[in-house]
Amino acid sequence: MQAKEIRQWTDEEIRVRLEEAYRELFNLRQEWYMGRLEDHNRITAVKRDIARMKTILRERELAREMQKQQGGAQ
Repeated sequence: MQAKEIRQWTDEEIRVRLEEAYRELFNLRQEWYMGRLEDHNRITAVKRDIARMKTILRERELAREMQKQQGGAQ
């Protein structure tokens, strides 16, 4: 998943997909512990997707705070 693609989603959509990613990561880890996981690289990919989504949400949060500060200073 690319950051460009994530940036097109709404905040709510990102949060929903973030929950799904956490669930997928949990399931992948369970499979790994049981020795049934075939694609170990999937864990890394899901972790990176989670990090990207969290980063974009934080960027948007900071941008809103900056707008509030600039609006209040004028």
